[in-house]
Amino acid sequence: MEIFGVMVGSTYDLLVVYLPPFLLVLAVVIFVHEMGHFLVGRWCGVGVQVFSIGFGPELLGWTDKRGTRWKVCVIPLGGYVKFAGDLNVTSTPDTEELARMSETERSESFHHKSVGQRAAIVAAGPAANFLMAIAIFAGLAYFNGKQVLEPRVQAVIEGSAAESAGFQPGDLVLAIDGRAIDGFSDLQRLVSSSAGDTLAFTVERDGAQVTLVATPIRTEQETPFGRHRVGLLGLQAANDADAIRTIRYGPVEALGQGVYETYFVIERTLDYLGKLVTGRESADQLSGPIRIAQVSGDVANYSGLIGLISLTALLSVSIGFINLFPIPMLDGGHLMFYAVEAVRGRPLSDEAQEIGFRIGLALMLMLMLFVTWNDIVNLTA
Repeated sequence: MEIFGVMVGSTYDLLVVYLPPFLLVLAVVIFVHEMGHFLVGRWCGVGVQVFSIGFGPELLGWTDKRGTRWKVCVIPLGGYVKFAGDLNVTSTPDTEELARMSETERSESFHHKSVGQRAAIVAAGPAANFLMAIAIFAGLAYFNGKQVLEPRVQAVIEGSAAESAGFQPGDLVLAIDGRAIDGFSDLQRLVSSSAGDTLAFTVERDGAQVTLVATPIRTEQETPFGRHRVGLLGLQAANDADAIRTIRYGPVEALGQGVYETYFVIERTLDYLGKLVTGRESADQLSGPIRIAQVSGDVANYSGLIGLISLTALLSVSIGFINLFPIPMLDGGHLMFYAVEAVRGRPLSDEAQEIGFRIGLALMLMLMLFVTWNDIVNLTA
């Protein structure tokens, strides 16, 4: 089957392998995000007119006893909560409706709440995504533990960055840039996401600790989920079964793991964006809905339910983090407006906010077109 000139396999692959996992993961993440807005809005006494998963024409829905319309719409790439006083799904104030509201209606209007309450309602969406990711990562750590391969070097690849740094067979990697390493997979994850960065390795050798400095070489690797640009060091792990152990976590330790994993995703994202701005990284690694759909299907196929749950946590962190960008239309843009309002003592004019939302819409459309083009190019590569 060909879409936009790209062969994506049979109709069966598209409808059964890729689409269902993608829609499931996306729907869960969007629901949690919007539920964060919804719950804090209700706690602040704001009336909720619509809770929507998706945009466009309604596929199915119902109205609850408090007058909120719950619905699922045709285009599943997002969602929204429309509060009392909102003109549209971007939470633009409806000035005409606000002007003719009664005192009772004003008490339930989003735009008549304090700056602090509005900021809390807006921030609750990303916060819900982060809490969801922490809960998932913590749950996986608590119930499954963590199987690790001892981070001991069996061999050093000739001509590699590791050889240049002075690694030797038998070295046990204890930490990277002061961050403790539990297993070889931790080492791989940090190295692969640090292409071109200078890293300090704390190594145990012959009972003593040695510090080695190495810079992973940027290279492209083919994985079951497509081509990725990663950093390579040039170390081979021991393949001895005795080097494998399982770490078990209690409730508190598992929660700590959940926080750490969520922090790690945010940290790596910030690192990538920093490199992107300074020209040290390429924008062709940015992915859009097509790529996410492909990865969702592949993860479900290769890694099963646990893999799909982990992907849900990763996507939840990403969506929560992206929504904090100070771009009008996104939660971060609203928070930026509220910060200006708090400093000025009054909100920006309707005209200024309207211009901001138009700029935000243009930026989001350009970004969507760009990442979709990236997806198509990567699929044809």
